[in-house]
Amino acid sequence: MDKFKRYGLYVVPDGAFFDAASAWLGWNSATGQAMAHPHVPDLPVSVADLTATPRKYGFHGTIKPPFVLAEGASVDGLHAAARAFCATRAPVSIPALEVRRLGGCVAIVPTEPSEALADLAAASVVALDTFRAPPSEAELARRRKAGLRDRQEALLAQWGYPYVMEEFRFHLTLTGRTDQAEAVCAALAAHFAPVLPTPFVIDSLALMGEDADGMFHLVQRYTLSG
Repeated sequence: MDKFKRYGLYVVPDGAFFDAASAWLGWNSATGQAMAHPHVPDLPVSVADLTATPRKYGFHGTIKPPFVLAEGASVDGLHAAARAFCATRAPVSIPALEVRRLGGCVAIVPTEPSEALADLAAASVVALDTFRAPPSEAELARRRKAGLRDRQEALLAQWGYPYVMEEFRFHLTLTGRTDQAEAVCAALAAHFAPVLPTPFVIDSLALMGEDADGMFHLVQRYTLSG
């Protein structure tokens, strides 16, 4: 596990849902293999172009955003802490998911916000924060290009990421930005309808690692057994 340059704690589905979304993105984080894109009817942009940005992360929903290990922290320590954290947390059940446009991107999101999921994410950010190195000046500058609000700036300073705590919005990303987001959203809603689980039960979290080429791999899965 020590070959990765960044780590994150994610929701990584399994089964047909994961397989379909991994093929869509062109990357299976569980096997560490590239995948052939599917044919999606009525898609106005090529799959390869739409997925160029999110492909490297694999299909996931962020819980603890990616971070560089702090000086003196060990991967074994991170593994033990993540496992211990998940042992104290209960599974989360999301009644339904939908494909939705988020600005210029398309993602799969809960049909209604989940307080339990937001609480899980916030708790993970706190529990694993001692393993996070402070962000570099380059990373801070990149985050600030989005035009952060005062609260998001404060969260960036405290937790190394502006979209945590009350700013957290769970989503499973399908595309990068596109000016054809409405048409893409409609095509993907039809494509993913057969595999969207109802309910979507989150009963584990996955430690993910970013390799030297920038691709994320599933390192370890932890059962939410609290």
